[in-house]
Amino acid sequence: MDSGIGGAVSSAVGERLKKLGVSKQVIVVTHSPQVAAFGNDHFIVTKKIESNKSVIELKKLNNEDKLNEIARMLSGKEITDEAVNAAKKLINQ
Repeated sequence: MDSGIGGAVSSAVGERLKKLGVSKQVIVVTHSPQVAAFGNDHFIVTKKIESNKSVIELKKLNNEDKLNEIARMLSGKEITDEAVNAAKKLINQ
């Protein structure tokens, strides 16, 4: 649903989803840090191969993990101090 958007539009989508979440349960799968920052509960889904089988893991993130994951979404593999600060700003908006 948030494919092909970014920046201010992603923030607006995240804000509207948060408002919708006040009265409804909203489950969002996103790669957008602007959308993710508005969520209350965060999970990360990972896939790995074990013994030639795909294994999917779902992990609920605590607040520190949420911050680091949004920072990773912003900066890529290496989480920089700048990305962490930007993630804090997104979460606290």
